[in-house]
Amino acid sequence: MQLQVARIGKPHGIRGEVTVQVLTDAPEERFVPGTEFVVEPASHGPLTVSSARWNKDILLLGFDQIATRTEAETLRGAKLFIETEELDEDDDEGWYEHELVGLEARVGSRVVGKVAALNTMPVQDLLVVTTPDGDEILIPFVEQIVPEVNVDEGYILLTPPDGLFELNSEDVPASPEAEGKA
Repeated sequence: MQLQVARIGKPHGIRGEVTVQVLTDAPEERFVPGTEFVVEPASHGPLTVSSARWNKDILLLGFDQIATRTEAETLRGAKLFIETEELDEDDDEGWYEHELVGLEARVGSRVVGKVAALNTMPVQDLLVVTTPDGDEILIPFVEQIVPEVNVDEGYILLTPPDGLFELNSEDVPASPEAEGKA
């Protein structure tokens, strides 16, 4: 199985470097020169890291196979993956997206949807839960709201604050203040 560790952004400079959205907790271990990534779409890879450096809060990568800005532009939006056998088996600090997607989302014993994705954000991660009606609900992936993740039994337990699911529902009537009828 493969694990996504980055998404390529725009080119940086004229020598083929690209910006990347980092999707791993250990970028200093994942993005070292000589590391080879599986790329999606496959037509862009594999790619081997030739350089990795930080420009403020943005990681810039160079690849052996990419020498110009024009070539780098073709990589925009590509996803970088590693093979999961490279993962540390003792890592109990969190979950990977592939472990969460497809889990039932429960409030108590009631199933309220399924995890569709994990959005890795700068401040906190968000779970994307798809309800049975097809609505997508963004759930802050924090212990207070997601106190239990049980991959073995196929569910996450939610303790959402009042209104979290209703905020994203199109069926919620606008408040009188919002309609100017105060």
